[in-house]
Amino acid sequence: MKILITGAAGFIGSHLAAHLADRGHEVMGFDNFNDYYSVELKQARVARFLKSRQFSCVNLDLCDESGLRALFASFRPQAVAHLAAQAGVRYSLTNPGAYFQSNLMGQGNVLEMCRQFEVGHLAFASSSSVYGLNSKVPFHEDDPVDRPISLYAATKRSGELMAYSYSHLYKLPMTGLRFFTVYGPWGRPDMAYFSFTQKIIAGQSIPVFADGKLKRDFTYIDDIVEVIGRLLELGPATNKSPPFSLYNIGNNTPVHVSDLIQILERNLGKKAVWERLPMQPGDVEQTFADTTRLSEAINFVPRTSLETGLKNFVQWYLEFYSN
Repeated sequence: MKILITGAAGFIGSHLAAHLADRGHEVMGFDNFNDYYSVELKQARVARFLKSRQFSCVNLDLCDESGLRALFASFRPQAVAHLAAQAGVRYSLTNPGAYFQSNLMGQGNVLEMCRQFEVGHLAFASSSSVYGLNSKVPFHEDDPVDRPISLYAATKRSGELMAYSYSHLYKLPMTGLRFFTVYGPWGRPDMAYFSFTQKIIAGQSIPVFADGKLKRDFTYIDDIVEVIGRLLELGPATNKSPPFSLYNIGNNTPVHVSDLIQILERNLGKKAVWERLPMQPGDVEQTFADTTRLSEAINFVPRTSLETGLKNFVQWYLEFYSN
């Protein structure tokens, strides 16, 4: 297939682009290379994952409608993996405008391009944050998600609703991907496991919220891209009306943040210094994915243990930042 990836210099996007190219697909990517976190890391991902496979990641913003139209017109994708977004729950507390732009206007622009150019399948990133304070666990795709507790979650849920309406009105085949705490080599520096590693090595204290009792369904990057690849190759559920599907993509095994810290300590050979902080606005106590629907669709669910995944991450981190 000809597959277009938005956010191709991002953590998931760069891994997915390489995975799909290695499977024989023709891949084009774009990213706006913003400075929410290290631009150098994004450029290093492009050098590591994209240039070696002879395809490019052009510099383009989701809100540049004319630029998007020109890219869609020249490449004519059969499928789109829409991963570009403004991420981060805590950042949304102080920079809400970035979320309105990327996660609402950007989502709308991608939907409209897919309509205008009759894209056969759009797979788009959502988040486990949409479940908010749901007390029923594990979280199922049919659970109510109408009470987001962060602006980030509200924009991701809005993106799902926008996509559903386009699928209904224009019969556009779509697949929504609710990611659960993705981690691994080449990850995002704003994520806890990444910043914890950096601070433990430097001998600095790490911010630990709610005594480390928060639980997250950590999902390893290789599992994530395997799932997305299979769903793209499976194609959309065109027998449904509208042709719209939604999947949890998680490890189905929530782990306390305190356990994550202990695994990092073992791999780094150094104890962490805790700075104990209260629960933050917008945070949820736990995430926990019901992956039954995903398993039924592709006979696969993420399965890499946190122990293995963090070991791989630490090895990459020490090598990357020693240069």
